[in-house]
Amino acid sequence: MSELTFHPLTSERWPDLEDLFGKDKGANSGCWCMWPRVSRSEFAAMEKDGRKRCFRKLVKSDTVPGLLAYEAGKAIAWVAVGPRHDVARFNTTKASKLEDEPDDGLYAITCFYVRNGHRKRGLMKPLAEAAIAFAKKRRARAVDACPIEADRPLMWGDGFVGIASVFRDLGFTEIARRSPRRPLMRKTL
Repeated sequence: MSELTFHPLTSERWPDLEDLFGKDKGANSGCWCMWPRVSRSEFAAMEKDGRKRCFRKLVKSDTVPGLLAYEAGKAIAWVAVGPRHDVARFNTTKASKLEDEPDDGLYAITCFYVRNGHRKRGLMKPLAEAAIAFAKKRRARAVDACPIEADRPLMWGDGFVGIASVFRDLGFTEIARRSPRRPLMRKTL
């Protein structure tokens, strides 16, 4: 694997994200990384173009919603990371939050996307490591993730939330269980 560099997604890097996601495609099923940011009904009500506009507006607001990974000057992968309170869907399930725990200083890694032709190269771990370093630089006290437990071969798209074994290898521990295949995991920084 060539050397990877990681850069926060800013307005200046928007064209690189469009190239990575596909200008008209929007990554997986036209998500434009809005799936974790809004409720299920809001997401369903949005058209693909609406999701793109919402995400573009977020990036233009100087919010950094994640990191782009570059290889040889080209964006080849994406990891969404940011304050956990900014990720609506992440915070609305029954096992999303521990009793009486403040959410300040909590960050969340919510999704991964890798350009076709660069998949199956083990990029999830370096993407997650870069996201952890980014959160630490932003003074996060911990990083949460809700990956999938790969207890069977994954189907297309299953792994976009991350793979639990990768997070365990990075020192995350399970703090709750959202469903049989979705542990809520945390790494204290």
